[in-house]
Amino acid sequence: MTGITIVYNGATYLDEAIRSVRAQTFRDWELLIVDDGSTDTSREIAGCHAVEDARIRLVEHPDRRNHGMSATRNIGLSQAKGTYVGFLDADDVWLPTKIEDQLTAFGENPESAMVYGRTLIWHSWEVASVGEDFFYELGVAPNRMYAPPVLFRNLLRNVYQTPTTCNALIRRSAVEEVGGFDESFTAMFEDQTFFAKLLLKFPVFVSDHCWAKYRQHAHSSSTLSGAADADADAHLRYLQSVRRYLLQPGRRRAGDLLAVQRTLITRRSRGLAHRAKHHLALRRNR
Repeated sequence: MTGITIVYNGATYLDEAIRSVRAQTFRDWELLIVDDGSTDTSREIAGCHAVEDARIRLVEHPDRRNHGMSATRNIGLSQAKGTYVGFLDADDVWLPTKIEDQLTAFGENPESAMVYGRTLIWHSWEVASVGEDFFYELGVAPNRMYAPPVLFRNLLRNVYQTPTTCNALIRRSAVEEVGGFDESFTAMFEDQTFFAKLLLKFPVFVSDHCWAKYRQHAHSSSTLSGAADADADAHLRYLQSVRRYLLQPGRRRAGDLLAVQRTLITRRSRGLAHRAKHHLALRRNR
């Protein structure tokens, strides 16, 4: 099993993320820490763990520059040796039985290409947190396998707990079959673009177990994107990418394409309404 942690100036939390992998009850793993051009001490932290534990390797882009999240995940995938791959971003943590439990689920559901469960939206890591920990609804009955397109349709709705990079464990052959991550997505929605392709093609097992904590903090990609008012445009671009994927020969499925089209129309309408409201507020404040 291969774990892939991508990091860009993530020294603040990286040590805790790595230790959560080293604390796994399942021991036969490798961890690739893929640096995306960090200028802080991320490389040094990864290097220290690699010296202590031969299962850990530091991987870098050949030019040691920043290339974005998708390209960095793909570098890790290109060097992965495990039959299964799991992702752990540098500010999140795995719970100790994650790998063991998910491999058991694969053994009981051999047709599944991916196993995922609940992800804790984690505020309580911070003593003075302004939010409370919570879970999103799964949107389906747990502890069973779903054939396409059930989970894909839930992904489009964007309200349920769908696969997260820190929670899912995936067959590497399935990752390769869908072509890995789309490198035109350097940040937001790179994961959903990838998961959409998996959920359109393969059966997936959904558990009610929590296996990962998704840290909420002011410097995360999602928080920064929201603060910059960039989420709407990123979401729209992701939907357009999925639409193009479905229009390719051999992938056209009328029901799925119609679902994407409807979501695109809704997203565009909301985006126009948001921009109109934003511009009106600017005019009033002049």
